[in-house]
Amino acid sequence: MKPPRRRYGLLAVVVTLIVLASLQIQFHHLKEDRLTGDRTFATTTTDPVHWRTGAEGLPRGIVHSNSDMYLRPLWDSGANPKNKNDNHNALLAMAVGISQMQNVDIMARKFLNQNYTVMLFHYDGNVDGWHNLEWSDKAIHILARNQTKWWFAKRFLHPDVVAIYGFIFLWDEDLGVDNFDPRRYLDIMVSEGLEITQPALDPDLSTDIHHRITIRNKMMKVHRRIYDNRASGLRAWHLFFLGLLGDNDLIHGWGLDMKLGYCAQGDRAEKVGVIDSEYVVHQGIPSLGGPSLSSKTPRRSLDLRTHIRRQSSAELEKFKERWNRAVREDEEWTDPFDT
Repeated sequence: MKPPRRRYGLLAVVVTLIVLASLQIQFHHLKEDRLTGDRTFATTTTDPVHWRTGAEGLPRGIVHSNSDMYLRPLWDSGANPKNKNDNHNALLAMAVGISQMQNVDIMARKFLNQNYTVMLFHYDGNVDGWHNLEWSDKAIHILARNQTKWWFAKRFLHPDVVAIYGFIFLWDEDLGVDNFDPRRYLDIMVSEGLEITQPALDPDLSTDIHHRITIRNKMMKVHRRIYDNRASGLRAWHLFFLGLLGDNDLIHGWGLDMKLGYCAQGDRAEKVGVIDSEYVVHQGIPSLGGPSLSSKTPRRSLDLRTHIRRQSSAELEKFKERWNRAVREDEEWTDPFDT
């Protein structure tokens, strides 16, 4: 006797409901996993699969930890952007305005002739005005109006990007370089075992010298003397080697020169110095296109410079407070220069 068709129909309905309920439960669990970030799912094997996210989801050999600033052609030229005849790999970065283009042109040529990388931070918004220079296309141009050198450096000279360079020149636009050669400078820096340096300032032609340690000694190739128990005695404006200190909201750089000695790996009396044989002239032109110290300044410019100096002084106090707080909170840190 055949069972009634109604029984088979009822059984099919029950099986369908069970399958639908199972699928719904499984979907609910997957949805919760996505919301909680769990990436472990059951597979046909007994072992779960752990999904890596972000860059971890890629094969390790395809991910590189650093980059560089070399400009690459749209076609394969086969050329190596680094000078094979030079043991140094250097980057020159400057905050520039169009009014100082002639002086910047002289500086940039010295570095580009050695096949070093040049990066210009345009604080006045004028990039097109530089295109007439024959080397303009070889330089990297970054624009942000009314920002300081340290603002640019903290955002565009990230350690992962500049790690490939052995030396970083972070300069102002108002340096005279008639008696300066970057390759000879680096040769001296390496042979003397220096890590943080600056070229000496010509005392006869420079108009703005803040610390006497920076004055050129005509009888020496390098001097390492430290005056007034300062951390390094070097001006952060003209530093050769970049040590980024402070938070991103501190953009004027006041106070950094006091702490740059901590960036040297070793005794700062040996690793920090001023190179006398390759020297420059500091022309004393305030950054962001302000008037020179020797020119007649309109009152509006004086008022602007006053506000900037007040802001710089306020940032210096903030930097000191943050440094002292960081020292207090880091119980494992000891001051290597505390006598």
